[in-house]
This record gives sequence, structure tokens and C-alpha cells, in this order.
Amino acid sequence: MSAHDRRVILVTGSSSGIGADVARLAARNGYNVLVNYNSNAAKAEAVLADCIAEGVEAIAVGANVADDADCRRLAETAVQAWGRIDVLVNNAGTTKFCPHQDLEGLDASDFHDLYDVNTIGAFQMIRAVVPTMKNTGGSIVNVASVAGLIGVGSSLAYACSKAALLAINTSMARNLGPEIRVNAVCPGFVEGDWLEEGLGKDAYAAVRQHYRDRASTGEVMTTATVAENIWYFAHSAPNVTGEHLLMDGGATLPY
Repeated sequence: MSAHDRRVILVTGSSSGIGADVARLAARNGYNVLVNYNSNAAKAEAVLADCIAEGVEAIAVGANVADDADCRRLAETAVQAWGRIDVLVNNAGTTKFCPHQDLEGLDASDFHDLYDVNTIGAFQMIRAVVPTMKNTGGSIVNVASVAGLIGVGSSLAYACSKAALLAINTSMARNLGPEIRVNAVCPGFVEGDWLEEGLGKDAYAAVRQHYRDRASTGEVMTTATVAENIWYFAHSAPNVTGEHLLMDGGATLPY
């Protein structure tokens, strides 16, 4: 199969964590991969090497999804390299850790910073890929959060930004069909460096155990298990659009 015959996936924020696992999974399944990073070029190059080792083509591109010009450049890079974009995974995200009850711990700039990446960035990426994807058909997967469903998580601003992303998910599913399917995943607690660095090692261990105790499965999510569910929406799930999948091992099931 030539490079231009392979399907193409663009994963924002894919130098580490969930995005990196999605990029590797797509490469194992024969997709050409655009790996996006904001600041960590070294980690992006490592993910790039893993993808290329699977026998596909891959490109690493530094870009900040909060910048519309950068979003358009990401899409144009994929199209120039391979002539198509089949899957967009809006994974890039940021937060500020602040207890929800600490109303003085956030200000307007915090909301703007989080919305710029988590919400507006996702919208801008969708807008950037739609002209190409409308011609070939495709799938968009938005990485939201349980925070956007039930008002928990690292901060109120984060929960609000993810709730707004779910509104984009619903609207775009309705308005981009039939050529493009749009779905979202809503992970709960996800093991990994991102939460451990944000919470601190001791708090991270305590919160992880709390969610393990609550989960019907007895486990929290990992970046790899989240990636598997993203892949279901991205590559499979025919005729499924406008859905969001809660992934927390049953931790938020009502008693």
C-alpha cells in the first residue's frame, strides 16, 4: 500500500499521555500519523519514531491549538503530505488545579486560558479539517471529561471548558453529517504523569485509591484504555455520531 492510499489521523497533543497512545495505536493499524506537540519536541520525536517503526509515515508538528493559524497549518501539513485527513482527535488540553469551592482561586484569565485550548482550540481544529474531510468522509473524536458531565475535576474552569466541548460535539455531529461523524469520550480518573504532577504524588495516590474503591471494575482508566475507546469511535462505530462515552469504570454510577 502506498503512503497516499493509507488513511490519515491527526492527533492534537500527542507527544505524551492519551494522545501518544492514540498515535501509536493508529500507526499499528496502518494509518499515517500527524503527531502534534506544543512544547515538548523531544517526546514528540519519540512518539514519531514509534509510529514510523510500524511501517507507516508520520510527521511531528509543533503547534498551539489556541492559535487558529496553527490549527490551519496542522491540517494543511497533513493534506500536503498525504492528500487527505480521515480522523481528527481533539486531545490537546490544559487545566489549572484549584478546588471547586475556592472561588477566589480562579479569575477570568484562568477561564480564558482553559477555554482557548480545551474548547476554542477544538473548534478551530474542526473548522480546519472540515473542507478536506467533507470530500473524503471521516471521523472526529473530542476528548472531553467526566468533569464536563457532573462538575468535578481539577477545577471549575476545566469542568466548564469540557462541558462546552460536549456542546460543540453535539452541534457538529448534527451539522457535519453525513460525511463526518463526531463523537466524544469522557474519561474519569486517568493514571499518568499529568495528574500526578498536577495533584502532587501523595494526593494523586489518595485520589486514585478513592476512585478505585468506587469503581465497579476496581480499576481506574489508563492512557491505553482511553486510547482504545477513542479508536472505537475513530475507526469503527459505523453510523454512530453525536455520542459521548463515559469511561470511569463505573465510579460515578448512582447507588
